[in-house]
Amino acid sequence: MFFIRIIYIKRIGIKVLNNYESFDNSETSSRKSALVQERVGLVSTHMYKQFLDYQHATVNTNDIFAKMIQDAQAVMDILKEAFASRGITTQNIYIDTDVQKSVIIMNILWHKISFTTRCNFQPQALYRENLNHLFSTRIMAIRGNYNEIMTGVTEHKEEMARLLDNEIASLFVPPEVTHSAIMKIKHLGEREFLLNQVDAPREFVLKVVEQVCGGGLYHEEGSRKIFNI
Repeated sequence: MFFIRIIYIKRIGIKVLNNYESFDNSETSSRKSALVQERVGLVSTHMYKQFLDYQHATVNTNDIFAKMIQDAQAVMDILKEAFASRGITTQNIYIDTDVQKSVIIMNILWHKISFTTRCNFQPQALYRENLNHLFSTRIMAIRGNYNEIMTGVTEHKEEMARLLDNEIASLFVPPEVTHSAIMKIKHLGEREFLLNQVDAPREFVLKVVEQVCGGGLYHEEGSRKIFNI
C-alpha cells in the first residue's frame, strides 16, 4: 500500500511538472509570437509608407511629364521659327511622344534628346550625403533617341544601365506636391537645383536643351569628348 502511494505521488509530481513545462512553453511561444508580430508590423508599416509615397510621387510625375510635352512642343515651335527665319530647313526639327506619354523624343537638327519616366519600377529614394534621403520618382533626360538606344533590351536592369550610360540630367519628384523637385545634371556631380513643381516642367526641358544644344562635340581622337558653353 505504501509502495502504491509513493508511485501515485510520483505520478502526480510528474503530471504537475509536465503541466508546468507546458505552461512555460506556451508562455514562451506567446512571447515569441508577439515579438514576431511587432517586428513584422514595423516592416509592413514602413513598406506601406513607401508604397503611398510611390503612388503620390507617380501622380505628380505624370502631371509634370504631361506639361513637359507641352513645353517641349513650345520650344520646338520657337526653334523652327528661329531657323526658318535664317533660311534653314526645319524638317529635322520635330518632337515625338509614345502612346503611353512616358517618352519624349526631341530632334533638333543633329541633336537628339529623350525624356522618359520609364525608370520607376519600384519605390526608390534619392541618396543625399549629409541630408535626408528623398523618396521620389524620376524623370530622366538622355542623349539620343530612346527607341534606338533601347533596341534589343528585354530587362529593366539592362534598360536602366543604358539610361544611365546616356544620362544628361534627372528630375526627382517627391510625393508632396508642395515640396520642391530636385534636378541633378550629371556632369555637375552632386549639385542639386531645387525647382517648385509648377515651374519644374519648363525649367527641366529648357536646362536640358541648353546643356545639349548650347555645347557641342569635339572631333573624335581616341575618345569622345563634349564641351559646354
